[in-house]
Amino acid sequence: MIETVHVNVPGRSYDVIIGPGLLTQGGPRIAPFLSRPRVVIVTEENVAALHLAALKTALADSGISSEALVLPAGEGTKSWPFLEQTVEFLLTQKVERGDIVIAFGGGVIGDLVGFAAATVRRGVRFVQIPTSLLAQVDSSVGGKTGINSPIGKNLIGAFHQPTLVLADTALLGTLTPRDFLSGYGEVVKYGLLGDANFFETLEEEGAAIAAGDMAARVRAVTRSVQMKADIVERDETEQGDRALLNLGHTFCHALEAATGFGDRLLHGEGVSIGCALAFELSARLGLCSQEDPSRVRTHLKAMGMKTDLADIDGDLPDAAALLALMGQDKKVVDGKLRFILARGIGDAFITSDVPADVVLSVLRDGLALR
Repeated sequence: MIETVHVNVPGRSYDVIIGPGLLTQGGPRIAPFLSRPRVVIVTEENVAALHLAALKTALADSGISSEALVLPAGEGTKSWPFLEQTVEFLLTQKVERGDIVIAFGGGVIGDLVGFAAATVRRGVRFVQIPTSLLAQVDSSVGGKTGINSPIGKNLIGAFHQPTLVLADTALLGTLTPRDFLSGYGEVVKYGLLGDANFFETLEEEGAAIAAGDMAARVRAVTRSVQMKADIVERDETEQGDRALLNLGHTFCHALEAATGFGDRLLHGEGVSIGCALAFELSARLGLCSQEDPSRVRTHLKAMGMKTDLADIDGDLPDAAALLALMGQDKKVVDGKLRFILARGIGDAFITSDVPADVVLSVLRDGLALR
């Protein structure tokens, strides 16, 4: 049940290996890339408690020694203080350019450690071992690394491709239902942006995926990774098509900023709401049928996911303030907001030609339901 997706980036190509049981194969999978038999691992508390011993044992069984830094869990770790701590740890461990740093965790750890690896000695290699569904299908692939700023999400970072990605789908069994569904928001995004057949498959298999059907999980992760790899190969540094991967994210990042980048709204929950809002906006602009936003919401709701602003606990800023937060997004070009909208399910496109008053109306209507 092991699948491999090759990411063909000139001079920096690598494999994403997907399936159950890969953690115990960590030693032989990573050993071929090592110039000396040692690695440095950076992880977070929850993952360390569950899986760090197994990874260290797998490495030791191949004669690879390891040292680990364990950081706090949560989005707050994607910040300057923990970047500094990570970089200083790597330097203290005398990490060389020929060494491997292992990012062992979800999207927060992958982004933070990838950025640290990009900066230490002007770039050392790193291996992603993503432990969350969100990280396995999205953040571990493609080389986007970085941290958040109080001004906005992911505004500080670098493109730094991993050397290898090991996506052990058995690790998904230790996620809370909320964390798993957060990652599922990114899976749905792939069907919505470019593969209507995949979205239809998710409508049919979503319940099995959530219930732990391993074959269905491997299929969903593999298709998501393949779609991302295809886009990254065409546009590594997001000059064009790669922006399609941000479907739902213009709304999402504003909502994350409004809720303080914390547990109140997980990233995948923001993506889920953002995708629903993007389809609502598309329908109001006459780009897609009125049925499409309803179909998107129906599937997300059937999976028990957040779909509306009303699903976010606590107070939110007004529509104008949310629109202003969107203006801090990385997808702003020449002062114009870039949205990823859709002509239908599986047919997304990038545009800067979106009237602000229509965006405001979508936000106001959503807030009115709270």
